Amino acid sequence: MVRNIVVLGGSSHPELAHMICQQLGIPNGRITLSKFAVGETRVEIQDSVRGKDVFVIQSGCGRVNDHLIELLITISACKTASAKRVTAVLPHFPYSRQSDIPYNKTGAPLAKPSKQGSKDFTFESRPVTPGPHPEQHGPAFTHGGLERELSRLAIERSNDGGVNGIAGTNGRNPNASIPGTPLRRTNTMESLNGLANGSGRASAMGGSANGFGSDYAPTRANTGYKQWVAQAGTLVADLLTCAGADHIITMDLHDPQYQGFFDIPVDNLYGRPLLQRWIRYNIPDYQNAVIVSPDAGGAKRATAIADALGIEFALIHKERRPTRITERQNATMMLVGELRGKVAILVDDMADTSNTITRAAKLLKTKGGATKVYALVTHGVFSGDAIERINASALDKVICTNTVPQDEHRRWCPKLQVLPVHDVFAEAIRRVHHGESISVLFRNE
Repeated sequence: MVRNIVVLGGSSHPELAHMICQQLGIPNGRITLSKFAVGETRVEIQDSVRGKDVFVIQSGCGRVNDHLIELLITISACKTASAKRVTAVLPHFPYSRQSDIPYNKTGAPLAKPSKQGSKDFTFESRPVTPGPHPEQHGPAFTHGGLERELSRLAIERSNDGGVNGIAGTNGRNPNASIPGTPLRRTNTMESLNGLANGSGRASAMGGSANGFGSDYAPTRANTGYKQWVAQAGTLVADLLTCAGADHIITMDLHDPQYQGFFDIPVDNLYGRPLLQRWIRYNIPDYQNAVIVSPDAGGAKRATAIADALGIEFALIHKERRPTRITERQNATMMLVGELRGKVAILVDDMADTSNTITRAAKLLKTKGGATKVYALVTHGVFSGDAIERINASALDKVICTNTVPQDEHRRWCPKLQVLPVHDVFAEAIRRVHHGESISVLFRNE
C-alpha cells in the first residue's frame, strides 16, 4: 500500500481512475464534480490533500474542452489546499495533434487562404463545382492559369493595343484632341469581372472588390498576405503549468516533441510493449506477418515494433498532389512493401474517425493480397461514425487500449478488443511518488 498519496479521478474516465487505485491498494480520492446552472464547472475536494502527493487522472476524450477546464480547476484547488505536489495524469493528451509549427510545403509556419472556397470533402467524395464556368475552348486551365489568362485578355482588351494601361495607339489617348478629356486608366478588375460574366464589359457589380461577380464565391485580390493558423500546443502546456501542475504523465503523444512545450517534467509512456505482447501471444506464426504503417508519419513507431519482433515492415504512402480533382479521388494510397499471402498488422497511435485504417485495410486486401488485416492503436477515440465504418470495413480485428472509455464502443463493435493500461499507469505513479526511475516502463517487452 502506498502512503501519503491521493489519487483523484476526473469525469472523463472514472473507471480507469478506480482501476489504478485498486492496483495501488489505496481508496479513491473523494471529489465532487458538478456544474452550475450557467454551465460553469464546480469542483469540491472532500479529502485533505495538505502536504500530500496528489495525482489527478483526466483523459482527453468526450467533451474535451469541459474535461480540460475541469482538470485545470482541480489542479488549482489542490495547490490552494497546500498539496505538496500535483501530477496531472493524462492517458490521452488533449490537443496533442496541434503542434505549434504547422509547416506547409515550403517549411514556413503559415497557411495560405483558400482560393476556391471550402473543400469539405473526403478522399472518397468529390467536391461540388463552385459555380457556372465560362465555356472553354482548347486546353483546360488550372485555377491559377485561368486567372493569368483572364488577366492577360483583360489587359489586351483594355489597352486596345496601347501601353501602360492607357487605351489608344502607342499609349496615346484617342480623345486627347478633345479639350478637357482626362486620360483614363482601365480598371483591370472590372474587365476581369466582365470576362467572367461572359460579356465584353463589366457587370453592374464589376466595381466591387469581391472578385468575379455574384455567380462566384467571393475572392480576395492577391496581396501576398498569409494567414496564421492558431495552434494550441504551448497554450495548453502553459495552462497546465499556470494551474499548478508540477509533473505530467501521459502515453504515446501524437507528436513526441510536444514535451518540449513544458518547463516541468513530462513522462511520455509507451503503449508499444502492450501491442507487442498482444502480437506475440495472439497471432499464430507472427514471424511471417508484416507490420504496416498507414502513413509516413507513423513509420518510426511501426519500424520500432517490427525490429523488436524481428519481422518485416511495409509502408502505405499517401500521395497528395495539388492537381485537378479527377474521378472521385484527390489522394492516392500506394503500398511500399510485399505482403501477399501474409497477415498485415496496421500500427498507429490513434484512431479518431478511423478513415485512415479502414482505407488502408481495403488497400492491403484488394491490392496487397493480405490474408488478414489487424489494426493496433493506442488511443481508440472512434469519433462520429467510426464504429460503423470499422464494422463495414475489411479489418478483421481492431485492438486498442483503454486510455479512453471503450465500454460503449465494445458494445457496438464485435471486432474491437481492448487492452488495459491501468497497471502501467499505476506503476508509473508508484515510481514517481517514491522517486524511482521509470525507465523500466519503456522497455520493449
